[in-house]
Amino acid sequence: MKKNIKFVSILFFLILTFVVMFKGLDVSKDYSNEKLNSKIDFSFTAKKLFNDEIIILEDLFDQNGISVVNIWASWCVPCREEHKFLMNLKNMNIQVIGINYKDASKNAKDFLNLLGNPYSDIIVDKDGTKSIEFGAIGVPETIIINGKTNNIIKKFIGPLNTENVIEIKNLINETS
Repeated sequence: MKKNIKFVSILFFLILTFVVMFKGLDVSKDYSNEKLNSKIDFSFTAKKLFNDEIIILEDLFDQNGISVVNIWASWCVPCREEHKFLMNLKNMNIQVIGINYKDASKNAKDFLNLLGNPYSDIIVDKDGTKSIEFGAIGVPETIIINGKTNNIIKKFIGPLNTENVIEIKNLINETS
C-alpha cells in the first residue's frame, strides 16, 4: 500500500511539473523594440549623483533631438564591459544620461573615478523604481529617446558593443 501511495504521489508531482512547464512555453518573451510601450511619462523627479539636486528627468533630454539614457550600476559586471563603448559615445560628443541603479553613491562615484565618466548627467535610482518606469528588465540597458515626442526609438538590453555605438550614432545623425 505504501508503494502505491509513493508511486501515485511521484506520478502526480511529475504530471503537475510537466503541466506547469508546458504552460510556461506559451508566455511571450518578446522584448523587441516593436513591442515597447513607446510613450512613457518622463516627468518624474530624481536626485543627481554628484550634487543631490532634485531635477525632472525630461529636463535633461535634448528637446530638439535624440537623448541616450543608460541604466547602470557599479556592481554590474556587464556595465564594466560596456563602459568603454559609453566613453566612445562621449568622445563622439554624444551626450548620455546615466541612471545609477540600486547602488551606493560612494561605489558609483568610485567606479566613475576609476574608469572615467561618460555621462553628461547622472540621476540616482536607489530603489530601482525609476528604471522600472522605463521598462528596464535589468542592467545595463540603453534607451534612445526622441526628445521632441518623448517616444522610445530603440532599446538595447545588455551591454553595448561596437555595432550598437554605430547604430546610435546613425540614429542621431538621421534626426539632425
